[in-house]
Amino acid sequence: MQQRKALLILHGKQALNAEVRTAVEARRKEGWQLDVRLTWEAGDARRLVSEALYAGYPTLIAGGGDGTLRDVAEAMALAKTGASLALLPLGTANDFACAAGVPLEPLAALALLDTPAQPIDLGEVDGQLFLNMATGGFGCNVTANTPEELKRTLGGAAYFLTGLTRFAEVQSSFGRFTGPDFQWEGDFLALGIGNGRQAGGGHVLCPRARVNDGLLDVFIVPAAADVVGTLGTLLSGSINGLHSVALSAQLAWLEVDAPGCLDFNLDGEPMASNRLRFTALPAALSLHLPENSPLLVG
Repeated sequence: MQQRKALLILHGKQALNAEVRTAVEARRKEGWQLDVRLTWEAGDARRLVSEALYAGYPTLIAGGGDGTLRDVAEAMALAKTGASLALLPLGTANDFACAAGVPLEPLAALALLDTPAQPIDLGEVDGQLFLNMATGGFGCNVTANTPEELKRTLGGAAYFLTGLTRFAEVQSSFGRFTGPDFQWEGDFLALGIGNGRQAGGGHVLCPRARVNDGLLDVFIVPAAADVVGTLGTLLSGSINGLHSVALSAQLAWLEVDAPGCLDFNLDGEPMASNRLRFTALPAALSLHLPENSPLLVG
């Protein structure tokens, strides 16, 4: 029988979230021992995961945006624990949760504690793990430069507005991409390497992605003559037109060589390098997802 005990690692900005408090109290009335700890600064999520595992919690809950979910998932996977993870999405975009079918309402999200945990993959690059997606190129810059106040006010639409204001800064990047039976090099505008399907506030870059297939989905938008039109399509979310000209593949690993150095966004975590190797880590984590989640195979 499942032990009805869990620790919620909650982003400090959500400490006064009345809806979260109500949901936690409701689950407690239903028999769950649900304890709460808050993050305050960088490194707190990893420390709290370590403390929770040492204390014997069988289930942890990550409460926050995509960055918080990544931090907790990474810490749990590196600890090679048998504990499971549930998600309480509370960010601006909630890209992974939306693609996975995890409800955005706190009580409905916490109801997934009662569903069996599924083994899922994670992505790895340069010693860092990611739950959702690594993005590079223009889309990465938009995500990194969208002000927090704008995100709070407009939600996912903030990324679109920021993108419109930064068209004058658009320039392509050059890269060489190598994977199993896959090779391409050239100038590109945007890049997505996904364990999940979408990033940047709802842009579905990797529609075929599954979190339990042992593969990463790769999406490359080559540079085109009509840069403004191409990026306008990308930012508007009308991604279907781009897929007719974009390159896509499903790979166990991908090496990226960018002589001019390339900026990436890793589930909200910025990084930059001129040579990286991305790898899928099969069954790296147990995650509570809806039984009919679009991100699960079969």
